[in-house]
Amino acid sequence: MYKVILFDLDGTLTESGEGITKSVQYALEKLGQPEPDLKKLEVFVGPPLLQQFMKYADLDEETAVKAVEYYRERYTDIGIFENEVYPGVEDMLDKLRGKGYILAVASSKPERFVKKVLDHFDLTKYFHEIVGSEMNGGRTSKADVIEEALDRLHMADHRDQVVMVGDKEHDVFGARKAGLKCLAVSYGYGSEEELKNANPLKIVDSAQEVLDFFS
Repeated sequence: MYKVILFDLDGTLTESGEGITKSVQYALEKLGQPEPDLKKLEVFVGPPLLQQFMKYADLDEETAVKAVEYYRERYTDIGIFENEVYPGVEDMLDKLRGKGYILAVASSKPERFVKKVLDHFDLTKYFHEIVGSEMNGGRTSKADVIEEALDRLHMADHRDQVVMVGDKEHDVFGARKAGLKCLAVSYGYGSEEELKNANPLKIVDSAQEVLDFFS
C-alpha cells in the first residue's frame, strides 16, 4: 500500500530533548526570562522554534527572532550533540530499506542541522531525501516540509502511497493538511492525550512496532 515513509527527526529517530531544552533555557536566560525546569521546555521539541518562543514566553516576533539567534549560539556546536538515537531505530531503518521502502526525513528543524545530526549518527545512508526548514525561517510548518519532500521525491501526485511517522500532534496535523496519513510513536515528546486527540492512523510504542506495521 505504502511506498514512501517520511520520518520526523526529533522524538522519532533521535532523543534530542536535552540539547534542545538546554539551548532554549540558554536563550530565555539571555532574554531575562530564566526557566530552571527543563521538563517544561520539552514543548519546544518538534514545533517550529520561532512560533514556540512566541507562544511560550509571550514574545513579539522581533524578540522571538532574537531568541532563535540566542538558541543557535548554544545549539549549533553543543546542543546538537546532546542527543542519541532511540533503541532499535537503525535496525528498523535498515530493514525497511531492505523491504524496498523509500525513506525520507521531513523535519521542522533547519535542514542543515537535520543533515548534521544524521551524519553524526551515520543514519544519512538510509534516506533518499532529507528535508528540513530554511535557516531564514522559511518552510517551518510541517505541511510545508512535507510538500517539499513530496516534490523532491516526485510523489506529489501519489499521496496515497506516502505515510508520515512522527511523535507530536503537529506531525499528524501537518500530514493531514498535506493529504497524508500519520503513524504516531508514543516514545517521543508528544503526550498520550495529545496523540489520541490528533487521531493518527495508529499509535505505536517502539521502533520495532513501526517496523511491524510496515511488514
